[in-house]
Amino acid sequence: MTASRTTLRPPQHQFDPRVLPWWRTQLAITTGVFALPLAVLGILIAPARLWLLGPAAVILVIGLAATLALPVWWHRVHRWEVTDTAVYALTGYFWRTWRIAPMSRIQTVDTTQGPLQRSFGLSTVVVTTASSAGAVNLEGLDQEQAAALAERLTELTDATPGDAT
Repeated sequence: MTASRTTLRPPQHQFDPRVLPWWRTQLAITTGVFALPLAVLGILIAPARLWLLGPAAVILVIGLAATLALPVWWHRVHRWEVTDTAVYALTGYFWRTWRIAPMSRIQTVDTTQGPLQRSFGLSTVVVTTASSAGAVNLEGLDQEQAAALAERLTELTDATPGDAT
């Protein structure tokens, strides 16, 4: 009997295209949280107008550029895959993180969905492992795909020998 092996290779799947507007919305909200108070205070406090509206404008310009460009870049570089032997995730932009979680190391499989993610029909599958690096998060999956993936991972880990500790 031969033991199954985990092949070290880049994961194959991109995240759902709906992840792009979800990421853009998150970036726009973050930009607004920082720029809006400065802009409001700049309008209300005349002596500090330049000192407040200038930084608000810089934050808005940088936030707009990030909102338009970063999600496209992220979508190109982030990958995931589940095989019979492991969960693969590749994330990062400048510092790439390639996570491989063998089925025998998986402790729990969860799906999460915040209100913003739900509005885009997306979910996150969280694969908790017996690793100090923490869970493997597969963000931006279609809701139905995430549910099916969680079910598949549960079946695979149940059928894999070992205690994941």
